[in-house]
Amino acid sequence: MKYLKNTRNDTLQYIYTLCNQYEKQGLQIKNSHMPLRDYAQFAIMKFMLYIADSDRNIRDSEVDIINDCLGFSLTRDYVVRFVEEHRISSDAIFDTVLSLLTVFINADIQNQAANGSTSLMLLDFLDELGLEFINYDGQYDDRQTKAMATLMLRLKNYRAAYLRTWKRMQHERINPFAPPVPSNPEERMETPASVPIEERRDITPTDSPKTKGELIDALTPASEKPKEPEPEPEPEETLEELLENLNSLTGLTKVKEDLNSLINLLKVHKMREERGLPQTHVSLHMVFSGNPGTGKTTVGRLLGKIYRRLGILSKGHLVEVDRSGLVSGYVGQTAMKTKKIIESALGGLLFIDEAYALTANTGSNDFGMEAVNTLLKAMEDNREDFVVIVAGYTDLMEDFLDSNPGLRSRFNKQIHFDDYTPDELTEIFCGICSKSFFELTDDAHECVAEFFKKRVEQKLPGFANGRDARNFFEKTLTNQANRLATLVSVTDKDLVTITKEDVESVELF
Repeated sequence: MKYLKNTRNDTLQYIYTLCNQYEKQGLQIKNSHMPLRDYAQFAIMKFMLYIADSDRNIRDSEVDIINDCLGFSLTRDYVVRFVEEHRISSDAIFDTVLSLLTVFINADIQNQAANGSTSLMLLDFLDELGLEFINYDGQYDDRQTKAMATLMLRLKNYRAAYLRTWKRMQHERINPFAPPVPSNPEERMETPASVPIEERRDITPTDSPKTKGELIDALTPASEKPKEPEPEPEPEETLEELLENLNSLTGLTKVKEDLNSLINLLKVHKMREERGLPQTHVSLHMVFSGNPGTGKTTVGRLLGKIYRRLGILSKGHLVEVDRSGLVSGYVGQTAMKTKKIIESALGGLLFIDEAYALTANTGSNDFGMEAVNTLLKAMEDNREDFVVIVAGYTDLMEDFLDSNPGLRSRFNKQIHFDDYTPDELTEIFCGICSKSFFELTDDAHECVAEFFKKRVEQKLPGFANGRDARNFFEKTLTNQANRLATLVSVTDKDLVTITKEDVESVELF
């Protein structure tokens, strides 16, 4: 174990040295002002936290590896609380590590490194670190292993596809330095800067920071804290681009028709306002009804941005909550909790999922109606720069609207999201594969189409529309990883190909 530790730490120091070298070559993380070395430390920390959280059981040995590898002195209690507050999804960790990997791939290309040697070294290091992390105390966990295998396979597929594309571009004498970047990256966690050994200190439950920003302050000596430059605002999508995004969503034909009509109405309304003509009030609060996984949140997020470009909302951001984010268990606290959420959503769109849960119970100890009354008042007081969308099952949303006389009058527009058809679910699955640089064989495509045909026909209680496509994709990656692990030699083509064998045994519950 000591040998593994020394080898791991030596490799990590080499990665840090490369980061300093690459930064001097002008390579950096896109849209990040963080030094490349610190970003590498951050990505590795997030990688380990993702594996640790995969089985929902943070062990002392896992905290020991994080501290030993990155030079921290965190306690298990603090790490547990930190992970509970900042759950790391598979897409979020993929996006974070992918940004670092892309720098190493570009460095290989610039330096003409044989077969992308440093980017391969980075992936090998993560592989070894992950295995050490999982098996450190001999307590093997299948969930951690599958989570790491799926993540590493996606990263290796990306690298293989990137280098293959570069080689083709090089042959055609095209500038290769234009790496594909996944769309809609999730918000990144912040990173702790490195801490010299003599200045490290323990973070105990009594003095541990409560936010990600405070974590950085706790781990960084005051003398080393740099003044961060103001980040440059990301370019906003035009109204035309946002409408194209809306209309390019798979399925949702009636939804798109209704929303395009509403948007046209708002365009005319805005023109009348600019020309000084009399205005009639247009209520923008809506009910999104339909089954889970039908794209309600995705459409809500796009709609907020569209309202922003139309000048209806000042910010256009989306704040998503459910009952637990609005209702407290004590008298007087629900109104305060709801007001805080409303304040965070002013200028944008408040999306309340499963809104019927607010009024499902009418007992004396339930405060859901208090949240509803607070919300109704805020909708009236901030009608010029605040939009609320309530969402949930169709029948239950009807009960919700009938529970308070003021609800139906304020939510006078209802958009229904139909379930996806088998062809649409197959299209969604294929779209996910394409974005992650995977190709389906013809018989694999036929197998996927047949699966979703049966899935829609049966519509068992676990049916989740678009989420089924995402879950099917993740299970497919696991099957592909297990198949490739048995091969003596794995080609680039193997890494990006999904076969019938990978999809035919997938089960969803």
